[in-house]
Amino acid sequence: MADLGVLVHATKIVLSWPNIGLVLLGVLIGIIGGALPGVGGALTVAITMPFTLGMPSTTAIIFLMGIYNGVMYGGSISSILFNVPGDSSAAATTLEGYPMTKQGRAIDALTISALSSGLGDLFGSIVIILLMPVMVSLVLMFGTPEYFLIALFGLSLIIVVSDGSFLKDVMAGGFGALIATVGVAPMSISERYTFGMLGLYDGVNFVAALIGIFAISEMLRLSLRDGSISRDGDVDVSGSVMSGVRQVLSKPVTLLKSSSIGLLVGAIPGSGGSVSTFIAYGEAKRSSKNPDEFGSGAEEGVVATESANNATVSGALIPTLTFGIPGSTTTAVLIGALMLHGVRPGPALFDQQIGLTYSIFATLVICSVVIIVFGLLVVRWAGYITTVNTDLIIPVIICLSILGAYSLHSNYIDVFVVLVMGFVGYLMDAYDYSLVAFLLGLILGPIAEENLYRSLQLSGGSFDIFVANPLRIALVLMTVLVIVGPYVRPLFEQLQRRATSQ
Repeated sequence: MADLGVLVHATKIVLSWPNIGLVLLGVLIGIIGGALPGVGGALTVAITMPFTLGMPSTTAIIFLMGIYNGVMYGGSISSILFNVPGDSSAAATTLEGYPMTKQGRAIDALTISALSSGLGDLFGSIVIILLMPVMVSLVLMFGTPEYFLIALFGLSLIIVVSDGSFLKDVMAGGFGALIATVGVAPMSISERYTFGMLGLYDGVNFVAALIGIFAISEMLRLSLRDGSISRDGDVDVSGSVMSGVRQVLSKPVTLLKSSSIGLLVGAIPGSGGSVSTFIAYGEAKRSSKNPDEFGSGAEEGVVATESANNATVSGALIPTLTFGIPGSTTTAVLIGALMLHGVRPGPALFDQQIGLTYSIFATLVICSVVIIVFGLLVVRWAGYITTVNTDLIIPVIICLSILGAYSLHSNYIDVFVVLVMGFVGYLMDAYDYSLVAFLLGLILGPIAEENLYRSLQLSGGSFDIFVANPLRIALVLMTVLVIVGPYVRPLFEQLQRRATSQ
């Protein structure tokens, strides 16, 4: 359990000046960085890291944690307003947030996002503070086979998120996984689909593909009609902050369940918000009383993705601080920031430097409050951005998307990927191929491939390694249930109706 004395002292440090001012500034910078397409958490933290050199280590890390939290929330703003995820972890929010904007409910969507993000962040940080020893033990239970099984579980959710043709959704997921195979194969030196281009040796950049799929394809769609994003016919921007607040508070089960998913998945190194949000979204749809509403502006979907997104922050810090293993791309940069200030992740952070560790989690609690307050104060004005004419929005978004893609690695291959994937995304949407399934394949395909390869090397080619302990068996059973569930459920409902009629 938490050491309350150390926690109280750490909280006082965070609330003291100038630390609290830097927390506010960090959240603001993070929100802006998260909302800009192609920038995201890793780049925002990396850009600001040199400016912390003159700060004391605790102050610098508090500032960077504020940025990290702000980024995780900020990505939802452009996702909701423009269907352009500022960060990969905000991709799932576009699925329900942007349809709400097109219906003139941008204010509701932004309110749900802010409140869900803050509450998910608060839940994750409090749980980590209270159950730190338990969470560390849980992370230690996950090895290479477990990473493969959880990736396989995520891929199985293609069945859950399928809205149209199941065959089309499977093809879309397979296409995403195929795109992810470009580059040098994991654990080998084999080149795949590089066509001799050095820029493709590291594979197709996920963020560049994401920008193209969402940003460019959406701008192509917008260019075919006049008016504003939220104006579909004579529909005006409407909604209210209180309506959004009520929607969040009326779904406590979804909020807690999705926050828990974000926390647990975030604790698995390499998973991050892009994985946890899609798993939370799939689970929210699976357990929803109105699954048919998903894809057309379901508030429950935004609650699920945003609460999972920010709860992932706390989970990702577990392997980061305990083992020095990054739980996400941004925490990989944070490890560099810690070492820049003479702080090495590992047992010392839970012994000699325990005060710094508690300061980090106290910062997360305070950031959750800042995000809620900031989000609810500016949401009404942010919603009116959607009334801007598309003739002004389209060139700005395209320029930001291309500049953001180029800034990733300063090469034109990423710009090419953005343009090509934008056209592909436009065609997939036009012919009803699931973008969710495509993204699941793109994100989880490489994780599954690499860990399958490693697992079979460890077992000498035997698949028995995937049922060698209770945790692995549980993950296998979860995957099987997700796959057979849609087919078994109607049978049970039919049997139940027969029993009732008799």
